[in-house]
Amino acid sequence: MEQCDRCGQRAISYNSCLNRHCPKCQAAAQQTWLAERSTELLPVPYYHVVFTLPHLLAPLALQNKALVYSLLFRAVAQTLLQIAADPKRLAAKIGFMAVLHTWGQTMLHHPHIHCVVPAGGLSPDHRRWIPCGPKFFLPVHVLRVVFRGKFLQALQLAFKQHKLTLAGQLVPLQSPANFAALLRAAAQPNWVVYVKRPFAGPAQVLTYLSRYTHRIAITNSRLVSIANGSVTFRWRDYAHGHQTRTMTLEANEFLRRFLLHVLPASFVRIRYFGLLANRHRGQLLALCRSHLKTVPPPPSTADDARLCPYCRSGRMRVIEILSPIQVSTWLHAPQPENSS
Repeated sequence: MEQCDRCGQRAISYNSCLNRHCPKCQAAAQQTWLAERSTELLPVPYYHVVFTLPHLLAPLALQNKALVYSLLFRAVAQTLLQIAADPKRLAAKIGFMAVLHTWGQTMLHHPHIHCVVPAGGLSPDHRRWIPCGPKFFLPVHVLRVVFRGKFLQALQLAFKQHKLTLAGQLVPLQSPANFAALLRAAAQPNWVVYVKRPFAGPAQVLTYLSRYTHRIAITNSRLVSIANGSVTFRWRDYAHGHQTRTMTLEANEFLRRFLLHVLPASFVRIRYFGLLANRHRGQLLALCRSHLKTVPPPPSTADDARLCPYCRSGRMRVIEILSPIQVSTWLHAPQPENSS
């Protein structure tokens, strides 16, 4: 049990079940991760770039999650690093973080990767910082074409090396002719690559990261009811003005959709590339700060991470350790009014 030292509001803070797909158990891991990343922020704008796998290829990903998602990461990384290094573009070595998401608001399969990229990079000789323009990162139409080519080439190679599982409805794709036809069909449409306007500063980057890095297909806060063998939940309709709507699914269909997004064991869904690659991140970030004439930001502390979610000014302190029976009793008991 935790209680705010300012407003007195109490809340249950659960022990982790250690499953990264649990909607209750990601908050502590998220706050620890954010505290570590806060020391790596540079005093420059940051761009948000999203790469989406076409719906036509999504069934391949479901049967080959580890392989196809890894190919997706590789194609995204190679695309950004190559185009940024092009002398006709930025002519710089950039660094970025990439996060895999596999769901949309209604929990259908929708594989895509979110990237957070500093607006600039090191010159090839590492002697200066090269900034992006104030309103421009890299040309989207070029990113689309290069991303599509790199992913389809990698997928074709995986097929030739017999690394793909093609079972059930995908059995016809075991034929080289049919698989080639699939790749030709996938090469026709424009692939979706979206570059959002840059964040205003490091604080906005951390706010964004807190929403994306440790999320799962659906959180408990979106659940409306579970009754009569059905589950009702809220979702945001981006196609119609971001309106909040409700959807009711039979329990089996709800569970099927949720399980679409369970990742293979040990699969890494947050990855770092270029300047932020784990092997030389500390050295290159120090060099970037030297060119930018700045010092590392102070790290976030564990106390900061436990800001009261109700009054936003106090700190949540542990006041009691509860057994499961005590938790159940507390949840069903009338709660006192907020003392503030």
